[in-house]
Amino acid sequence: MGQKRVVVTGMGAITPLGSTIDQFWSNLIAGKSGIDFVTKVNKDDFPAKVAGEIKDFDPILYMDKKDAKRMDLFTQYALAAAKLAVDDAKLKIDESNAEQVGVWVGSGIGGMATYEEQFRIFIDKGYRRVSPFFVPMLIPDMAAGQISIHLGAKGINSCTVTACATGTNSIGDAFKVIERGDAEVMITGGAEAPLTNMSFAGFSSARALSFNQDPNTASRPFDKNRDGFVMGEGAGILVLESLDSALKRGAHIYAEIVGYGATADAYHITAPAPEGEGAQRAMKQAIEDAGLTAEDVDYINAHGTSTAFNDKYETTAVKAVFQDHASQLMISSTKSMTGHLLGAAGGIEAIVSIKAIETGIVPPTINYETPDPDCDLDYVANQAREASVNVALSNSLGFGGHNASLVFKKYQA
Repeated sequence: MGQKRVVVTGMGAITPLGSTIDQFWSNLIAGKSGIDFVTKVNKDDFPAKVAGEIKDFDPILYMDKKDAKRMDLFTQYALAAAKLAVDDAKLKIDESNAEQVGVWVGSGIGGMATYEEQFRIFIDKGYRRVSPFFVPMLIPDMAAGQISIHLGAKGINSCTVTACATGTNSIGDAFKVIERGDAEVMITGGAEAPLTNMSFAGFSSARALSFNQDPNTASRPFDKNRDGFVMGEGAGILVLESLDSALKRGAHIYAEIVGYGATADAYHITAPAPEGEGAQRAMKQAIEDAGLTAEDVDYINAHGTSTAFNDKYETTAVKAVFQDHASQLMISSTKSMTGHLLGAAGGIEAIVSIKAIETGIVPPTINYETPDPDCDLDYVANQAREASVNVALSNSLGFGGHNASLVFKKYQA
């Protein structure tokens, strides 16, 4: 049996720029920022003051109140985005296909807010007052579990945890499940709700966050004056489907997923390997897996965190992989507008890559004001660009030395 072709038939997003795909995309291409002063923690307690918060989320639109109370926010985001994606795909899951529908949704941190809240209760009131739902709310795989339970998906059910590469690894792993014939449909992506005191404390202490006091300009990937990333929250979920299944259903096909690369730096717990060596191999793997050449790629949605080393070494990696073609590539970091959604970043950035193919519009990297000699490629500075995108590549690079790349292509019968 040959490898199955895999296409994208549904998308759902809960983001700081909107909780529908249309709203998210229109704000993104307008160059709007979803970053503001943080309200979920007391900003006066931390040197980092800003975040990409979701302001308009009501879980009751997607689940009943009792269920929502038994889920951490990251699981609520995941379930909401999954329901939006399945609705978008017009996918009905019933006895006839449930065993062929799987879920692969990851989270970098899991239920951090639940952990902090319940730990305080334990310290103040003892173990008897800790919620019996503490563990199921905390564990990162519960997003995948709850999606499966609520939607009735009985196929493979898994959760990747690879820090900031989580969403991209999850989609890549789900792609391979369908490609090898172990499921017909996969609901996949990442979710994160990390805007808590301990997350702010840990990242601030590590000096990883931007201490810029201006929400509008704090996230500035590839700009010389970048000073750290801005944390964001949300979820991005795709419905991946075998081409046979999609054609049989008459489903709308957004794009084809054709390549996946995943590597390790084997270098350092937080810093990227020099010259972006691991990222280079992930991109090469993904392009090779797609059966394409480097020259075929039109657009890269960069990991682009707005940190000194990431942006420099990701640029170096792109130059090493693409050689002369590097200067022809359009590259953008949409984290300039959303902030860094950690384990959910790869989910929403896969959606961005697919929308660029579908619409022929490349979103900008905003706040690009002062060029950095180490970052000298075309970052689609400050304004979206109309351009034909046949092939898009999306990068995610995580603590622990995890590197992941996906290749999406315009669907052709």
